[in-house]
Parts: sequence; C-alpha cells; structure tokens
Amino acid sequence: MGRMLSPQAWLATRPRFNIRHTPEHAGWLNQVEPSFSTLTRRLLHRGQFASRDELAAAIDTFVLAYDEHDVKPYRRTYDGSPLEAA
Repeated sequence: MGRMLSPQAWLATRPRFNIRHTPEHAGWLNQVEPSFSTLTRRLLHRGQFASRDELAAAIDTFVLAYDEHDVKPYRRTYDGSPLEAA
C-alpha cells in the first residue's frame, strides 16, 4: 500500500482544488442544504439522463414545479441566545 499523504500534501499535488472556509454562522448554507437534499431524493437519485442538457432541463422543470406547489417558508426559531450543553 502507498504512503498516506497529509491533507496539505494531497492538495499540493492537485492544484485544481481550492479550500474555502464557510463562516461560522453560515445561515444561507443551512438553508440551501435541504433544497439540495430534496432535489437529490426526488429527481437525481433514480433519474437517468441521456445528456447534460437533458439533466439541466429536468432540474429546471423540477425547481419550477417545486417552487409553484411544494415550497414552504423557512422560519428560524433560534434567537441567538447561548445554547446549553446536553
């Protein structure tokens, strides 16, 4: 078996990868994750697409239909007060 590279060494050998650190309180990221989960479960998981254009069209159609019929407002419940340890 080959020698294990450190994450820094592995990244150094692959210049096309860039590390981006998200903010500690990345609320937008928390909101987009359920959207990607829904898209994956309802469309992509068992979908078969003959081309990239067909996939893009299917995603566009899904998003428009979802926005029209299924989307519900996201309501935050966290008020910013410190959380208690469990």
